[in-house]
Amino acid sequence: MPRRDSSRKKSVILGITGASGAAVARRFLQMLEADVRVGKVHLVASKSAVRVAKHELGIEANDPKELPDRYNGKRTRKTLCLPEDDIGASIASGSYPIDWMLVAPCSMGTLGRISNGLSSSLIERAADVTLKERRPLVLALRDTPLNRIHLENMLRAHQAGATVFPIVPSFYDGPGTLDEMVTQYCRRVLAHLGLPQTGQYQWKGEPPRSRKR
Repeated sequence: MPRRDSSRKKSVILGITGASGAAVARRFLQMLEADVRVGKVHLVASKSAVRVAKHELGIEANDPKELPDRYNGKRTRKTLCLPEDDIGASIASGSYPIDWMLVAPCSMGTLGRISNGLSSSLIERAADVTLKERRPLVLALRDTPLNRIHLENMLRAHQAGATVFPIVPSFYDGPGTLDEMVTQYCRRVLAHLGLPQTGQYQWKGEPPRSRKR
């Protein structure tokens, strides 16, 4: 098997569904746009994602294609926005070179279709291709509580090769704001995908307690 050139800029997929968690999707896009190791971001946002962005972030977008610039706060340079119903897009084929895919946030409906091999949208088709080509796929789930169907679909996705990475904040780094919690979560996910970020908190273990004499 040919070795990948580690110096080559990454080509990645970011899928955004209508699950709650628009702040996480926004931060991922901002971080990928700013990362010099990333050459292209193929973004697929559902119509529901546009609606959630308006409700949770106050971001107005009449069309999913407007979402990248709205999320980024300025014109994106490396993000290509693809329609969710474009099954003929480049990323719908395993012959198109992609390094990894991230769905954030990932709705339980999207999880169910991905875990059962159903491709009714480009996000689901791209995820199916990512799995069949044995490429990394991370599903950032955002829903509670979980019923048995959700749990079984998570296990099925895991067994197929996906990483189930729920949007759960960390507390041991002492976050002071919601924005810090979102950013730290995104840093952890990107590090898992081979893009460690500056400022990522790493647990070093508790300092040894001094013994009283």
